[in-house]
Amino acid sequence: MARPRHQPNPPPAAPERGVKAATFKLLLDTAMALIQQEGRIPSVAETAVRSKVSRATAYRYFPSRSALVTAVIETSLGAVRNHASDLPGTRERLHELFQQTFPRFKEFEPQLRAAAQLSLEQWAQERAGLLEEEPYRRGHRVRILEHALAPLAPQLPTAVHDRLHRALSVVYGIEPYVILKDIWGVSDREVERTALWMADALLDAALREAGLPLPAAKPARKTSAKTSAKKTNANTNAKG
Repeated sequence: MARPRHQPNPPPAAPERGVKAATFKLLLDTAMALIQQEGRIPSVAETAVRSKVSRATAYRYFPSRSALVTAVIETSLGAVRNHASDLPGTRERLHELFQQTFPRFKEFEPQLRAAAQLSLEQWAQERAGLLEEEPYRRGHRVRILEHALAPLAPQLPTAVHDRLHRALSVVYGIEPYVILKDIWGVSDREVERTALWMADALLDAALREAGLPLPAAKPARKTSAKTSAKKTNANTNAKG
């Protein structure tokens, strides 16, 4: 099975109770709010100032922006990452996954965009040899989609399965929002519909390539005689 180049960053360990737990939560909530309000990634130092916490203390909890953003995304998407399904089919699992988790992407869109922004910024810094912090690595979608594909996996050739897995990872996440909203100006609901339509198209392409049957097309709705008569009369009146 295909595996990503890097493993995603594990979230910082949150203290369980007491002053440390309260301080951790304060810093995290402040970073969440700043990203929500301003659409940018605050530095650890700025988060400390806004939280009225010393910088030394803040860096003990979050030694880098990567650690801070990892915690922000864990808070935003924890429920998504724990998603599991007992549905028997891959198509059903994909529909359930997209329909249940895309509203979460919409709710935390600023935080997800900030994470993508940090990843792109660090990519450029790393290429230039200027990266001075631990890089932020994404990739939890790989495991989430692997679970959705599990019912179909034994029937697909490895190459087809891996191509489908990678292709679905392009349409599942914040990326459809960035492209469809920023370029096309569509609504959040249309983002969800288009992403699910693409997922279905990719699944059908994989089934065809593997020589497996596609689901039967839904029969067209029958038009009643009464409805047909109304349409005929309406057309006749319009022409008259």
